[in-house]
Amino acid sequence: MAGWGYAFRLSKQQVAEAEPPGTSRLIGHDLHRTASGHNQQGDHIVLIPPPSQSGLDPLNWPTWRKYTVLLTMSLFSFVASFGSAGVAPALPALIPEFLVFPPFGPPHPLPFSTLTHLVAVNVLLLGCSNIFWVPLASTFGRRPILLISLLLSTFTSMWCGLAGTFNSLLAARVVQGIGFGPADTIAPDTVGEVFFVHERGRAMAIYTVFLSGGSFIGGTAGAYIAGQLGYRYIFWITTAMCAAVFLLDLFLVPETLFDRQAALVAEQHPSVMGDGSYSDEKRAGVETVERTIVLGDRMTFRQSLSIGVYRGNLVQHFLDPWRSLAFPGTWVVMLHYGGLLGGLITISTIGPQLLAMPPYLWGDNVGLLGLGAVVGGLLGFLPTYFTADRLLTGRAKKESHGFAEPESRLPALFPALFLATTGIWVFGFCAANPSPHAWAGMVVGYGMVGFGIMQIPSIGFNYLIDSYHAISADCFVMTTISRAVVSFAWTFFAAQWVETAGAALPFGIFGMIMGLFALLT
Repeated sequence: MAGWGYAFRLSKQQVAEAEPPGTSRLIGHDLHRTASGHNQQGDHIVLIPPPSQSGLDPLNWPTWRKYTVLLTMSLFSFVASFGSAGVAPALPALIPEFLVFPPFGPPHPLPFSTLTHLVAVNVLLLGCSNIFWVPLASTFGRRPILLISLLLSTFTSMWCGLAGTFNSLLAARVVQGIGFGPADTIAPDTVGEVFFVHERGRAMAIYTVFLSGGSFIGGTAGAYIAGQLGYRYIFWITTAMCAAVFLLDLFLVPETLFDRQAALVAEQHPSVMGDGSYSDEKRAGVETVERTIVLGDRMTFRQSLSIGVYRGNLVQHFLDPWRSLAFPGTWVVMLHYGGLLGGLITISTIGPQLLAMPPYLWGDNVGLLGLGAVVGGLLGFLPTYFTADRLLTGRAKKESHGFAEPESRLPALFPALFLATTGIWVFGFCAANPSPHAWAGMVVGYGMVGFGIMQIPSIGFNYLIDSYHAISADCFVMTTISRAVVSFAWTFFAAQWVETAGAALPFGIFGMIMGLFALLT
């Protein structure tokens, strides 16, 4: 690998002509002679990665099937986020449910800091479980692992609803987190495998709105569900949603792990490497032309139900995630996501407890704090959806060589990183100075973090898929582990820290850490 010295000695022209990993020719420039005899340049989008001629290739699936896969994976991420975050605003309602009976003296409720472990351990296992989920999916296929994890999520959510003691509920939350794990790694990788480079930005924006929306809606509705129906209904609702997504995945999501390179070699590269292009009418001022690839037999419904492939080398697949740490992009995205979600989960855990105390006394309405994140998330989704692919194609169109570089997506991160960092501070400083109207500042701060959680993972995940497509699932493993460890540490210690030192110091430090992570971009 070339060193820093070599990189900084390159001239501007050499930089423009270089093709680092992840760089690909997205825009093809053609000259057409008009009826008046003048030459006119026309641009078309080149399909990346180049699809094979097989009807089993996910890139060749019909549009309805691609969006069915996207919707199912997005729903899985929504359910996992909802099930993980929905408990946080309900924690005040759990205080009288679990009593400690000492040998001497009257029974007393568990400390709130102990109840927060129900959130912390779930988040920790949700991320760390991918250290074995993803290697298994790379060896035996995405489909069987997704189905197993959804079954595990369904039954462990049922266990949570039936648990009669705190220790039983805590154990159920641990195993439930393991079941939720693939929603953060295999699900986005599956989405990336069915869309071309110039389509992934919007697809990942949709996935991210479900991923974040689950946390926002769970964080808002959890307190109401616990107050009106009892906290167990949070888990029964999660059980029903997990079962529904399992059925969708079973019947509508075929295996997406496809050996495209082998298929291309078998076809001896006929027309697949030509001017493949996408058939949208116009996007970002770039005219597109119809695909010319002649497909083989379409995938039948029976073929779509098949489960399992075998790619071998299981030990190698277990080592690959750790090797992804050699790439700086992995570090940037995993620290962004870890710091951001750590702040979000800490706010969703601490905020309801603060609003349940004087001078607020919101009772079952403590979940309304999450409306700030909902509004912030919607505001973050719109620019992400409309600019994620436009930045990539627009930059490639301006270059004479038509190269698309993953770094073209990164400028969209800066507003979100700034708002997320300052939002953590706004929440913490308003929480540290309670007054009848300080809740408004807490809601706004939460909304600023919600804006960030909607945009930053979407762009970051796209960057990883574009830059390191062959190992993007391994990069996601390290991203979710980082997110899990940071979120666990912040949630595990934050409640007691806020009780002893107030909110300003913990959230001031959390914001400082997030700001340092942002500067790595």
